[in-house]
Amino acid sequence: LDVCVCLSRFPSLLWWAISQATILRFLQEENRSSVVYIGLQYACHLSKHCRGNFLIVSCGRGEGVGRISCRGRGMSQLQQLKMPLLHGEDRIANGREKFPVPDDDAQEVNGVENGRCDETEVAVRLNIAENGHSQERERGSDDLCDTEMLGDADRCDVFQSEGALGRVDSRSHLQAQNAYSFLGQPPSLGAMPSIDPFRNHTEQIVGLYEWLKILICLPLAFVRIIVALLLTLIGYLLTKLVLLGWKERETPMPRWRYNLMYGTRICARFILFCFGYHWIRRIGKPAKREIAPIVVSNHVSYTDPIFYFYELFPSIVSSNSHDGIAILGTVIRAMQVILVDRLSSESRKVASREIKRKALCNDFPRVMLFPEGTTTNGRSLIFFQLGAFSSGLPVQPVVIRYPHVHFDVSWGKISVVKLIFRMLTQFHNFMEVEFLPVVYPSPMEKSRPLSFARKVRHTMAKALNVVETEYSYGDLVLAVKASELKLRSASSYMVEMAKMEKLFNISTKEACASLEKFVAMDSSHSGCLTEDQFLEALDLPKTTFSQKIFGFFDNEEQGIITFREFLAGSAFIAKHQHFGSLSKTAFEFCDFNNRGFLSQLEVEQRLRFVFPCISDLQVHQMLKKLDIGGNEHVSWDDFQLFLKNYPELLVVFLPLMNIHAQ
Repeated sequence: LDVCVCLSRFPSLLWWAISQATILRFLQEENRSSVVYIGLQYACHLSKHCRGNFLIVSCGRGEGVGRISCRGRGMSQLQQLKMPLLHGEDRIANGREKFPVPDDDAQEVNGVENGRCDETEVAVRLNIAENGHSQERERGSDDLCDTEMLGDADRCDVFQSEGALGRVDSRSHLQAQNAYSFLGQPPSLGAMPSIDPFRNHTEQIVGLYEWLKILICLPLAFVRIIVALLLTLIGYLLTKLVLLGWKERETPMPRWRYNLMYGTRICARFILFCFGYHWIRRIGKPAKREIAPIVVSNHVSYTDPIFYFYELFPSIVSSNSHDGIAILGTVIRAMQVILVDRLSSESRKVASREIKRKALCNDFPRVMLFPEGTTTNGRSLIFFQLGAFSSGLPVQPVVIRYPHVHFDVSWGKISVVKLIFRMLTQFHNFMEVEFLPVVYPSPMEKSRPLSFARKVRHTMAKALNVVETEYSYGDLVLAVKASELKLRSASSYMVEMAKMEKLFNISTKEACASLEKFVAMDSSHSGCLTEDQFLEALDLPKTTFSQKIFGFFDNEEQGIITFREFLAGSAFIAKHQHFGSLSKTAFEFCDFNNRGFLSQLEVEQRLRFVFPCISDLQVHQMLKKLDIGGNEHVSWDDFQLFLKNYPELLVVFLPLMNIHAQ
């Protein structure tokens, strides 16, 4: 015989335990592996919040198997969501012609013969307690249920509830490609650019010509470095003299001090000469400060700010890490530099206000920014930070080029020592600087700095004849992190962080934490996760439901998950507007006894309901992840931290599937 259980408001936990034990005893006696344990604790728990009856029926194998989905209502604690009730594995049982119902308060299902559901004869008799009265309803399949013939499907689930909010549609349960469809459609990431904007294309010394040139220039390099160091020392001493006795750094530098800085600026030009920049080609002219108080430029090498220091002597925006560097820190303080922490949104906001303040005052030098926030190889433009454009003032874009054949001077993923050595061992290095026409923001762009930034970036990209990408400084941080973790092809772990921040509000720090987690899951060090690796790392058995969790991350449906897909999927869940409320719902639902914490037994029951075939070891590992405090129970704080670390497991603890927001 098949299992047919009809439940209506369990009066006590004792009735739940007796019913569960009876089912388990029946399964042991029958020894039928095709019958899967159905977690009755769900019906028991839902009976505390729902009004109505529950029917769980598994019908059997056959040539044609029907599936019924039904309407319901109620569920006061989950009124913000519409959810079908069935959660977990498809239940399988050999079918019979009739499904007897044990009492009058149950539902009666007819029309299932030889494993086939008759879609025209299905009738359900409901006895529903409403407002203390018993009402009898009789409805046909058109009124209450939707029936779909599944052809040669080997199983059929019937789950009827008058207590669930919304519509229970098992077709969506079967056809859903992932387990998180209830959160909505994740934003499309688009194709990943094939270009690596941080790659130095001549990192290795290749060719006889280069080796001979280095050998010939090696004695010259020693002379150059000595002269450059001497010039640096002279410039440092002149700068110290200019700053002597001046403490009001927030006000414009007095004119006489400003004029004394010409000595340091001349030293900077000769330093560039020592590095092989004997002449520098200029195209166009700088606009007057009154016309364009802000200047922006692409950033390729460490020689860029040295040139602009000599040419414009601007108030530059720089990383706060530069302030503590010997000699350099003194020089940039004389430039009244604006310091910013590139990874802190609050620091960027403060810097943006300071940019506007200095740009609006003609007594300050013009403000100079590298809106990319880091150096690139000059073959593309990455995302522009908005500090230069939020003030709504005119901007003069400047593009800098380093034409080369044998030596790429770009400072990306290459050590500065190696870059300086290669630069000193060249006969001559080429530099071109083009001052583009001033770009004025439209009235709309004054209030939309992102649009203004894109307009300026497009102007610069057109002048450079390069592509525009959504990479950012965060991608360089990820690539460096991948290199520190000894990963092959570190650039493959870049994800277009500017796009990720915009779509999911995820920080670079969080992305780095996700990278460490992804690498720990990637046991084969292949740079992607297979389904088996994904499930093994999360201690999940391989089931239909767990495969749907994997399918949520596998956007390309290639059977593997890249780091970009993993980061986007995790961020979509963790940053979703309903994540907090769903986490609370999951905790309260699993807290069967309303004690404010989860016992290990409650967690294990939940896991075994969702995954009947889960092993004891997997249960133990999951409990270790949950019981962060090590006190043999899971508090709300533990549960929150667990879901923060493993947001992909949220759906495992939710009471219902296919959640549709109202």
